[in-house]
Amino acid sequence: MTIAPIALTCGEPAGIGPELTVKAWEALKERLPFFLIGDPRHLPPGTPIAPITHPSEAASVIKNAMPVLVHEFAHPAIPGTPTLENAQGVIDVIAKAVSLTQSGEASAVCTNPIHKKVLKDGANFAYPGHTEYLASLGGVDHVVMMLASPLLRVVPATIHIALSEVPRQLTPELLEQIIRITHAALERDFDIKNPRLAIAGLNPHAGEGGTMGREELQFMTPLISRLNESGVNLAGPMSADTMFHARARETYDAAICMYHDQALIPIKTLDFDRGVNVTLGLPFVRTSPDHGTGFDIAGQGVANPTSLIEAMILADTMARARSS
Repeated sequence: MTIAPIALTCGEPAGIGPELTVKAWEALKERLPFFLIGDPRHLPPGTPIAPITHPSEAASVIKNAMPVLVHEFAHPAIPGTPTLENAQGVIDVIAKAVSLTQSGEASAVCTNPIHKKVLKDGANFAYPGHTEYLASLGGVDHVVMMLASPLLRVVPATIHIALSEVPRQLTPELLEQIIRITHAALERDFDIKNPRLAIAGLNPHAGEGGTMGREELQFMTPLISRLNESGVNLAGPMSADTMFHARARETYDAAICMYHDQALIPIKTLDFDRGVNVTLGLPFVRTSPDHGTGFDIAGQGVANPTSLIEAMILADTMARARSS
């Protein structure tokens, strides 16, 4: 099946995104079509570049040169030293990628890492991060972060908040919303029929009958029972310390965890390099490598492209699932 190419955003041009983009092109140019949106000046010297005026041109040139939909930035890039004047360009590239994907000219959005403080200081970026901006561009209020690799898929119900805040933010309404968005995405984007979800408990040993916490008894178990009766395939609440060994992982398609580290420690321990950040609940496919801008190693040619390559492959897989 032929689909439109993937739109790859440049991300922070002073970070490792430019060199990772070239390494990803070298790995994938024979496998799937994509194009970069950004300023060609920011790519490593000597990169073969094919400027394009429309995404449809990418497939015909990608085997010999990097297809670039040119978006000129205010300044060249200095690896490791971000330029605030380039911040607006980073934001505009994300918006362009989303627009092309929503119009069907691109099949998915894959985003190189951004630096939120640079965007805030340089362009008054009003969003906590990539995900919230993408949700705004997509016109949706609620999205879910998934970390996915060939070994495991995890969804944290709460993300970047203090551990002490988790019990207050973890409401029955929030958990049901996360479950439903994840379930729908596994069906639509991963082509999994009747997906199996494992729900981690909040407390040690899933509360152990209320002796170590009562959230499991008060609302998690009743919610899981009600959703199971409606046809959603859920197991739990489960003790998180026994959910991630090999035999346990065979029993579910994704694990929904109650807080950041409960989800990210297992996937980063099991498959650190291949983890991909996926935003569920958007009206378009979006993936991203699971790492930051890497200012400390930018321009040295040592950055590992595996996560970006996996993000591109997963974006293609998800886009094909949506198109089938």
